[in-house]
Formats: sequence, structure tokens, C-alpha cells
Amino acid sequence: MSIFSRIFGPKVAQISVQEAHDLLHSAEPPVIVDVRQPVETQSGSVPGAVLIPLTEFGRRFYELPQDRPILTICQSSHRSPFAARRLKKAGYDVQDVKGGMLVWQQAGLPVERPSS
Repeated sequence: MSIFSRIFGPKVAQISVQEAHDLLHSAEPPVIVDVRQPVETQSGSVPGAVLIPLTEFGRRFYELPQDRPILTICQSSHRSPFAARRLKKAGYDVQDVKGGMLVWQQAGLPVERPSS
């Protein structure tokens, strides 16, 4: 086991925003977990995303089903890899969305905004 793996957890695959979008519209879609803070979701979230802020992740990730693949996303892929590694270490099938919501929105993919 590498020093990186011991410190940060197992390596997790990343997928593009388009691949994530396609998976979310497949016959058996994964669960997408947004690890941003609630205030950050005002600019939009992936439709159907489950919000579990990274600051709460350690005590709430158990809410996610273990029988479905999981995708993690944040604003720019700086926080979501930590959540993805935590899930992988706990035995989840997980991938991280490369580029986060910044790239998702730049690609013109759908977002939902909270109602006022």
C-alpha cells in the first residue's frame, strides 16, 4: 500500500460530466451525492442529487444505499474526491465527477435550483 493510500484512502476513478449525465439517465442510475455546503447549491445542483456536505459526510454517508453505484460531485473537484475515497474505503462502488459543478454548468447540462 502506498503512502498516499494510507494517508488519503484508496484511489477512486473519475468520470466526465457527460459520462455522469449519461449514467444518471440510464436504466439503473447511480445516486449522485453533492458534498458542497447548502449555500453553494443556490447556483444550481445536478437534478436529483443528495446533499451531504463534506463537513457532515463522516457521520452521514451511511444514509447512502450500498446496493447502487455512487457518484460524488462538488464545485470544482477539490472536495468530492475525499468523500469518494471515504465511500470506497467503506465498500461502496463510487466514482468522482471530474471538474464538478463548474464543468457541469459550462457543458450546459441541466441543473435544478432551490425554490425561493
